[in-house]
Formats: sequence, structure tokens, C-alpha cells
Amino acid sequence: MNKNEELRTFLLINAKRLTEEWYDSLDTNNAVGVYASTDSKVIQTLKAQNYEFHVYVCNVFIEDEKTFFEEFEVWIDKIAKDNEHTRTPLASIIKEFMRVRKQYCNSIDEFVTTYEGHIEPTLIHAWEQHIIRIFDITILKFITAAEQTSRMQLKAHQEMIHELSSPVIVIKKDVALLPLVGDIDTARAKMILESTLQQCAEKHIAYLYIDLSGVLMVDTMVAHQIFQLIDTLNLLGIKCTLSGIRPEVAQTAIQLGLSFENIRIKSNLEQALESDIKITVE
Repeated sequence: MNKNEELRTFLLINAKRLTEEWYDSLDTNNAVGVYASTDSKVIQTLKAQNYEFHVYVCNVFIEDEKTFFEEFEVWIDKIAKDNEHTRTPLASIIKEFMRVRKQYCNSIDEFVTTYEGHIEPTLIHAWEQHIIRIFDITILKFITAAEQTSRMQLKAHQEMIHELSSPVIVIKKDVALLPLVGDIDTARAKMILESTLQQCAEKHIAYLYIDLSGVLMVDTMVAHQIFQLIDTLNLLGIKCTLSGIRPEVAQTAIQLGLSFENIRIKSNLEQALESDIKITVE
């Protein structure tokens, strides 16, 4: 067994001790997020994650860098997506990476002092520099993974908000209402199109009232997409009635050359509900 393998074995044997020492030395007065939790399950999971980190990292002394990160990135991605860590400030997580890096440098010194034999100073220096490099790369990879997770969560939240802001409300059997409120930009208009088609299909809607009285302003692209929604619904056999169209919205549609010929239009929702499709709201 060469010195690299012996160092790896030494670190692996002491992995659980390193985890306990790391957790016990947390700055509890200033800890936040996952590091401040008093939930026993969260603490147990945190320690298990730290121990698993050691199981991976000790292999840096026996594997080439490329092979090492191919396996280690599994752990990095898992922690970046972990609910407790996503609720923890990134600066606090980076601080703990740096504290564990210091642990490794100290562990190398401990190994050297307990090693029965001579170890060249150049090798010791190489080990320390290698650990610093690996931790620096790990921190960068974690930041990248955490930012990607944050973007995905933000996108999911935005999609949920958009979906909730454009509900297809069933008012009787196969008849429904789509009340649109607030500003509609291109991104939201696209979401409304996709969400409405899906909701109408799931709820087996045959008649849909689209009320625009709560929409203050739309641009040309949004007006086009609203008409595209109506055309698509017509192709699916779903008849539409528009109500509450503001003058500026109507003017934008006319400037685009969009036709109102095949669209039922009422000045307000009350008139729409009393139109040729006789509906009694119970």
C-alpha cells in the first residue's frame, strides 16, 4: 500500500469522528438554515450527508480528478436539491465547506505525525494543495448546481402562480368561465394558452366565457395570442364568448388585423351569461 492509499484509509477510518467534530463545532449562536435546526431527523440527515461527503472526498488521493468528480457530482447535485439546504443561505453553506477543508488540512498533519516512516515535505505540500484545489472546484460546482435548482424552483413557482391566475371555472356542466385579471405579458399569455387548453380538455368544456374586464393593457403579441387561443378552442369544438374588452385592447386587435367576425362578443360578463347560451347560475 503506497502513501496515498494509506492516507485515504486513514481519512476513511476517521470519517465519523470528523463528522461529529464538525457538527459539534458549529457556531450555534450564528447558525442559520439547516445548521440551526433542532429537529433530530434533520440533524441525523445532515450528519449522514457530511459522512457521505468524507466517503467520497477521501478518494481524491487514489483517483484522477475526472473520475473522482464523475462520482462526486452525484453527492453535490443531491445536496443542492435538498430541501433543507435550498432554504439555507448559500454563504453559510460555503462557510461550512471551508471549515471542512480546514479539517482535511489538519487531518493530513495528523496523519503525518502518526505515520511510522518518513514522508517527503514535497508530498505533504502536494496533498494539501490537492485538497485545496478539490474543495475550490467542489464549491464552484455546488454554487452552479444550487443556482440551477433555484432557477428551476422559481420557474415552477411562476408557472403555478400563472396557472392559479388563469383558472377555468366550471359554472354549469360543460360551460366554464376564464376570468383574466391584471397585466398580461407575452410569457403569461403563453401560459394562459397552454393552461386553458389543458383545463378545458380535462373538464370536458364545450362553452367558454373569457372575461377581459380585469385586463388593463396588452401588447400586440398578447392580443394575437388571445385570439390564437380562441381559434384553437374553436378547432377543438369549444365555443367562446368574449366579454369586457376595453377599447385599447380592441384597438390593438384591429391594428393587428385580427377579425372579430367569428367571435361572440358582449360588453360585460353579465350580458355574456345571458346570451344565446342560456345559463342559470345556481
